[in-house]
Amino acid sequence: MSIEMKPLESAERGSCPEEFSFGGTFSDHMFTQDYVEGKGWHDALISPYHTLSLDPSAAVFHYSQEIFEGLKAYRQADGTINLFRPEENIKRFNRSAKRMVMPEVDEQLHMDAIKNLVSLDQKWVPEQDGSSLYIRPTMIATSPKLGLGASANYKHFIITGPAGAYFEGGLSPISVYVADEYRRAVKGGVGEAKTGGNYAASLYASEEVAKLGYSQVLWLDAVEGRFIEEVGAMNICFVYEGKRIVTPALSGSILPGITRDSILKLAPAIGYEISESRLDIEQTLSDIESGKITEVFGCGTAAVISPVGKLCLKGKEYVINNNETGSVSKHLYDELTGIQYGTREDRFGWIQKV
Repeated sequence: MSIEMKPLESAERGSCPEEFSFGGTFSDHMFTQDYVEGKGWHDALISPYHTLSLDPSAAVFHYSQEIFEGLKAYRQADGTINLFRPEENIKRFNRSAKRMVMPEVDEQLHMDAIKNLVSLDQKWVPEQDGSSLYIRPTMIATSPKLGLGASANYKHFIITGPAGAYFEGGLSPISVYVADEYRRAVKGGVGEAKTGGNYAASLYASEEVAKLGYSQVLWLDAVEGRFIEEVGAMNICFVYEGKRIVTPALSGSILPGITRDSILKLAPAIGYEISESRLDIEQTLSDIESGKITEVFGCGTAAVISPVGKLCLKGKEYVINNNETGSVSKHLYDELTGIQYGTREDRFGWIQKV
């Protein structure tokens, strides 16, 4: 199946504004295709950005049958545009689809859609340092039905928009509150799928801790409330004695992050030990107090690396590295963003050109 192109006339197209916010400004065009049971995927189209028309009884509204992804396009100094490991996002998109009983998409067509869309809207890829074009592939269930069960019809779409730093402070330490009452996901559930319900489940606690001055929530396992899982918008890593990086092992309830996987591969190549372990929250906080843990940072597509300066559990704060960005966090950030923007060697072949 090929992608039909119905772009705006050149004179009608816009370009990246001087000021924009993450997730608040969108490019000229979008990709769509539809799925009907018995017919499969059809009508793959890139057309002007537009609203969607859905029946009020569409299954996505009532049973949350929905998945999404997030990746970025980066402008290099010479004006060319890079994608960072897009094939991994596409594979995860299909894993999420399978878990949510949704049809998988053709990986090559999905890749072509992303590249064609970014190429068409390349004037929307910002030039400012640390900025990028955020890419949001999504699939929703569209069958008009109120009976509980998997939808027969789906819409797959991709939208894009310019993005600056995810956190206003850039590479500055954030404060994180450990959720001691609420839980995000359980093993055997949908925690390892990138589906909207996981994020909706996190909102109450996130809003409550924001009132206390904390940027993010650190989630614990849902069975014992003892083992560290992930931060609301990121995976999390702990640095021991400035050289050993430990991240929670994937458990079935943790999202397998692309940035997390990149750190697992990159860190040993630039001089760090790295491991995946089951991390007990009380032992971890004790290691922060004793100084064994010298840095903590979150990692994800939106923020790349986000140093954590404070953890709080039940009102007690634990300060990490004097609430300052550590050398390991900075080193990994520089290496990863250097690969993304083409200023560092792409030793793993992670970059695809648009």
